[in-house]
Parts: sequence; structure tokens; C-alpha cells
Amino acid sequence: MPENYEHYEHYAERFGLRQPITLPAILAARAVDTPDAEALVIDGERIRYRELAERVQAAAARMVAAGVQHGEHVGILMGNSVDWVVLFYAAASIGAVTVPVNTRFKLDELNYCLKQGDVRVLFYVDTFLNIDYTALLREVEPAFDSQLPGEVLPLLRRAILIGDSARPLPSGVERFESLPDTPRLRAEVAARSGTVTPDDTLLIQYTSGTTSFPKGVLLRHRNMLMNAAASAQRIGVRSNDRYFSVRPFFHVAGTTMSLLVALVSGACLLSVPSFDVARVLTILDEERCTLTSGNDTIFLMLMGHPDFSRERIHLRGGWAAAGPEIMQKIHDVMGVKYMVGAYGQSEASPNVVLNDWRDPLELRVGGWAAPHPGIEIRTVSPDTGRVQAADAPGEIQVRGWSVMKGYYNKPQETEKAFSEDGWLRTGDLGVIDGEGRLRMLGRLKDVFRVGGENVAPAEVEETLFGHPAVQLAQVVGVPDPRLGEVAAAFVVLRVGAQASSEELIAWCKARCANFKVPRYLRLVQSFDDIGMTGSSKVQKNKLRDYAIREFNLA
Repeated sequence: MPENYEHYEHYAERFGLRQPITLPAILAARAVDTPDAEALVIDGERIRYRELAERVQAAAARMVAAGVQHGEHVGILMGNSVDWVVLFYAAASIGAVTVPVNTRFKLDELNYCLKQGDVRVLFYVDTFLNIDYTALLREVEPAFDSQLPGEVLPLLRRAILIGDSARPLPSGVERFESLPDTPRLRAEVAARSGTVTPDDTLLIQYTSGTTSFPKGVLLRHRNMLMNAAASAQRIGVRSNDRYFSVRPFFHVAGTTMSLLVALVSGACLLSVPSFDVARVLTILDEERCTLTSGNDTIFLMLMGHPDFSRERIHLRGGWAAAGPEIMQKIHDVMGVKYMVGAYGQSEASPNVVLNDWRDPLELRVGGWAAPHPGIEIRTVSPDTGRVQAADAPGEIQVRGWSVMKGYYNKPQETEKAFSEDGWLRTGDLGVIDGEGRLRMLGRLKDVFRVGGENVAPAEVEETLFGHPAVQLAQVVGVPDPRLGEVAAAFVVLRVGAQASSEELIAWCKARCANFKVPRYLRLVQSFDDIGMTGSSKVQKNKLRDYAIREFNLA
């Protein structure tokens, strides 16, 4: 696909990355430079960079023993853990491609990911969050009970269990610990690490799939590592930082923006297998975390929890994908002085624009952020296809070194993802000011028209977030016989707070244009029954269907 690597070496040097820019090279350098620095703290397990590098070598040797070849696809199905990181780094060290499997996938989604992603070897845990993955995999591929490969997944030749299981394994599954780790295998790992190039595919990232089956985004070593280094510079990450991230590792916010940001900086990454608010608040306090990340949902849940108190927060900064109201609350309520605003998507590795931590507060709160050096942005009219002038909203398009190679085995979708002149079409609505700073307004597909006026749900959600009783708010467009569509809102109140639907609608009427005011508003306990993606986003398509049923609009 179209690329812009003209100044690649310059930016690599600027971002402090050693050549070659590959994951095994960066990990090896980290183990030499700061061997005794703590690298990971996840689910009670602590590991230093020297130990991490050693475990990665051992895991890579076992992968070689399992027959994993350069360029082959390795699946990882488990929650956030040190094992997840070790397997990801090990696959990268022998030139294999990691396919992170979303732990929320059900039968059809799991089948699709493993088949469409051509996964040859799958590493998985027996159970996670009360999900029986062994049983689920047996449903997907009956050959798990006999011998792989089977008829359903003919390319999946090995399934390898990580960790313990209290029951007998299916005949087609083997234990990771049973694979050999010998000096000969270690020597082969070392040799293969030296053949890995920055242009090799590092990851196939399946997109969240809020509207359909996901697409596998092909990301190279240099895409992700340079994106991590550029982001770390803007965030202001230091080698002695303790960076907490709840982002799942099967998402680029968990790999590039969490794991790799810490790796290229020499910082310590802390994480948890699942998001329990009380536990997260305890970790932030007891581990004296200095940086964190999240979207609006995550930060609102932290600030809205009964255990929250500003005295327990020791954060200096981090990054957030959140609107102005939440960014201001992060500063005022949590006391985080240098939080930066981020916008990106998987197809861009993922970060496109990011504030510098030294930017004025009003820029960081307002969501106005500049692209990284070597990354170009523009907005294009969805109606005319013309490039928009400054301050005119349009589809955000991106070009540069962080943009994906394409979608795996989807040439038509890949072609549609790019404009004729080589820009990535993000499908997001945004505006660029006269100084080249971007503010993302919402998903184009989520924008609805009320009597001919475009409404981005984020605009209405921001108004609702300003009410002191509101913890979470989600807005969708629903059918209306006179106006075409109108806004429908669902709101979760803060613990102990009270507000009626009428009060919240009146709040909106006093603060935004009439056509943006929700016609319907329903108070809900949570969005769990509606469905969340792995990156803690409410699935708007499901919410709209729910709203149509709930308000009898069919």
C-alpha cells in the first residue's frame, strides 16, 4: 500500500530507536541497558527486563520446537498476563506473526478469526473469566478431540495449552511445558532473530468488529515500534515511570500503546487480566503509578467509584481517548496535570495525533492534537471528495509510516480503505485548525441527520457528561417520521446520584441546539447487556437496535 518512509532513518533516530527497528533488537537492547529494571507487573507476577528476555528466549525455542516458521501465524488466546507478553515477544523474535484473539469472541467469531487469519499454532489458556476455551475450541474444531489439523481449521496444526488445567486435555492439545528448550534450539532462535526485518509483519490486529466480522490489519515491526516511540515522546515517558494500563493486549491500545511504549522507554508496565475498578484504584495507589491510559468509559468508572479519592492518585500523566468534559475532569477531579489526548485507529498502528505533555491545558482538554513527524492528515468532504479547508469538518484521512500494509487476505477491502491518491480513509469525522491540529468529532457512520442537520453523538454525550449526576452516556440516532432521525440517549448515573430523564433532557435543551437534544432518554444500570467491544466501547449498532425496540420505533 502507499507509504511515506522518506525520512524513516531520521525519525527512528529522533525517537531513540536502535537499528534495526525490530522487536527482538529493541528487547535485546533493553535487557543489556537496564537488566535489573522492573519490566512487567501483571496479576501479581513481577519480572525484570533480564528475566523477561530470558523467558522470551525459552518460549521462542519451544516455538521453534513446535515447528513455527518465519512468517507463520501464531494465535494467542488469553487475558492480560506475563505469559501473553512472553509469547508475543517470542513469536516476534523468530519472525512469526502474532494473531491476538479477542477473549470475548464467541463460537462464530473465534471460528472466523482462526480460519480467516490462517492461524497455524494456537496458544491458549483453559479458562478465563468463566469462559471454557477448551470446550469452545472443541465446538469450533472437533479434531481437538482426536488429532489436528481437522476439516474445519485445516491449517491449524497444533494447539498448545499455557498454564494449568484440572482436567484431562483433549487428544489434540499439548502442554507448553512439554515442548523442549535446548541449546540447539536457542542457537536457532538467535540466528532467526537476526533475520527479522523492520518490514516483517509483527501483528495481525483484528478490528473491534462493532458492525460486522472484523478485518485483520497487517502491522509491521517498524509501524508499531516507531508509533510507540513517537507516542512515548509526546506522553513524556521516563525510564523510571510506572505505567498502568487496563487495555487488553489483544488490542493495539494494549500492544503498541501499552506494552511497546513501555518497552522502548524502559518503563515498567502494570496491568490486570480484567477491569475491576476497585482493584485498579488499589493498584494505582499501592504501586505509586505515574502514568495511565484509557477512554472516557474507563476514566468515568474510576472517578465514579465509591473507593475513588484524589489522595490515592499519584499519576503525573498518560493518554486518554476522551472528550473535553472527561479530559477536564481527569485534570480537576483526579488531579492528573499532564494527561494528553489521543486519536487513532488500528489501521494506523494506532496513534495518528497526540498532544505533547507540555501543550497548554486548553489544547489537551479541547482535543486539539498534532500528528507525529512524518504522518500527514487531511479532512475530505464525504459528499464531494474534495480536501477541506482549515476548520471545515470532513472525513479524517492519514498518510505516512504508521499506516498499515493492508487487510489480511482482503484485497477489495484494502483497496476501499485507501483513496485513489494513497490516503487511509479512517471513516471518522474531524476538523483540522489553521495550525494543523486535529480534533476528532465522531464516527461518520454514527453521525445521524435530524431534519437535514448532521449530529455527531459525541457532541450530545459531552453535554450530558457535564451534568454532575452522569457517569456514562451514549447517544444514537433513531428513526423519526417527520425529521428522519432524532437523538436517543442512554445514561448511567453516578453511584448515589439522582436525576430524572426529564431533568437531563432539560439540561441538554439549555446547552445545545434543539435538533441535538435527545427526544428519548432512558436511565440504565450499565451497558453490559447491550454489548461492549474489547476496548471498552459501547457497540453503537447494537445500542441503536436496542433503542428502536425499547422506544417502540419499529
